Amino acid sequence: MALQILVENINPSTLSLALDGQLDSLTANDLEKYLLTGLTQDTLTLIFNLQNLSFVSSAGLRIFAKARKTLKLRDGKVFFTNLTPQVKKVFDIVKAVPISEVFANAEELDAYLAVMQSEVEEESD
Repeated sequence: MALQILVENINPSTLSLALDGQLDSLTANDLEKYLLTGLTQDTLTLIFNLQNLSFVSSAGLRIFAKARKTLKLRDGKVFFTNLTPQVKKVFDIVKAVPISEVFANAEELDAYLAVMQSEVEEESD
């Protein structure tokens, strides 16, 4: 099955992608190529919506790890939302990402980001 990469939101500092299909050894290169062109130097937040991702292999996990490393080097963050039960199970088994980067849905992520931003504002006052 092919992997569809859908842009949900893009602004100068945030890129939000919805993945639909399977992220495996055949499709991981598609995501990697997209990230090479889609991530700009200004991108500090990358959000993967995994609501329609039915399968992830070690090749897919490597792409997620590479994206996390890239964003970390520029003090950015990668977040994952709407994990399907099977993908969540893989994340749990291999401890692919810290639990602080996984959210049930976009609303939960937005609430977290709002708190983080308000803490920064309070520190600067």
